[in-house]
Amino acid sequence: MSLKEYVLRRSLETIATFFILITIGFFLFRVMPGDPTAILLLNPHITPEAREILRRQLGLNKPLHIQYFYYIKNFIMGEFGYSFYGGRPVIKLIFSYRLINTIVLVGSSTILAIIFGVLLGALAALRRTSRLDILLLVFSLTFNSMPSFWLSMLLLLIFGVYFGLFPLGGTVSINVGNDIISYIMDYLWHITLPVIVLTLIQIGYNFLIARTVLIDVLTENFILTARAKGLPERLVLLRHALKNAMLPLITIIALQLAGIFTGAMITETVFSWDGLGTLLYEAVDMRDYPLLQGLYAIITIVFLIANYVTDILYAFIDPRVRYGSG
Repeated sequence: MSLKEYVLRRSLETIATFFILITIGFFLFRVMPGDPTAILLLNPHITPEAREILRRQLGLNKPLHIQYFYYIKNFIMGEFGYSFYGGRPVIKLIFSYRLINTIVLVGSSTILAIIFGVLLGALAALRRTSRLDILLLVFSLTFNSMPSFWLSMLLLLIFGVYFGLFPLGGTVSINVGNDIISYIMDYLWHITLPVIVLTLIQIGYNFLIARTVLIDVLTENFILTARAKGLPERLVLLRHALKNAMLPLITIIALQLAGIFTGAMITETVFSWDGLGTLLYEAVDMRDYPLLQGLYAIITIVFLIANYVTDILYAFIDPRVRYGSG
């Protein structure tokens, strides 16, 4: 099978997978407990008749297959509908300042976690079974298994409540200055603790994967040959070991970078960070079907594209990968 045929096949598979996933998501959201109009019952002046009128306006009175038909038709036309409770187009709610906040928060922490995780994993693999290796293993396993909400609240308690070094939540302060320098400094002040949490949580996973892969590569015959030639250990690691360990690492890195656009719902909620994570939490809490479907579709697209690009890159990075039989 040629590269062109392989790319075409993977493209069709990706498109089919996407429609299967958004179909599952459409029906999954509608079997969730609760009613999007139930919150209106908290108002004693709302009558059941008014609630039924609202259901008709929202299109919730139609059969599921009719709702699904309109959903697919609107999606193909690039229309995600209007948020039930925001009253604004879903696409504008997603592609707004919230997306920028999420990209800055999750993007910076993910990049830091990848860099430090791979470097520490390489260092531990080179000094396998040493005290440094054991110390790094304990560190990575601890943070890899630590719930993000618990670490978030712990850092808030220590550095926010006890020492008062960082704010307890929000993206910027209410009384932030009008000049750009004051705004940036205040923004960085608020983002510091969330970035630390997400970086520590992700470092452990990256470290364990990088260490495991590099230990396997460092036992290969071509590494022994390179060392026998008298090459410095640094060159052996950079030119030979890391290059051949990139194939499994690329998958992890690609999926983590794709996660930049999905947000970190728990961490953003704990720190009241105004990003896609908190938007997703609000959509679930309010049973906002159009907003949930829009966020779900965006998340699905990003991860499928990341997976698709990774598969294509495999063939260019490792010549041993074949496109298939035929």
